[in-house]
Amino acid sequence: MKQAYKIVVYKEGKYYVAQCLNIDVSSFGTTENAAVKNLKEALELYLEDSRETSTTIEDPKVRTLHLQHV
Repeated sequence: MKQAYKIVVYKEGKYYVAQCLNIDVSSFGTTENAAVKNLKEALELYLEDSRETSTTIEDPKVRTLHLQHV
């Protein structure tokens, strides 16, 4: 059975970071596609070892938090 996972991709320095919002797994790559491909592989490995595969976050909201350096 296929499971859908929500992800977010953002640029950090010279790399793109792909982060799963359902499960605390992330990866990176030099392009968005590479980051997503690496995340897919990381999720497959994580789920292969995990007994809990039904983790779900309903209606996640992605926000930006700005901090002022002191």
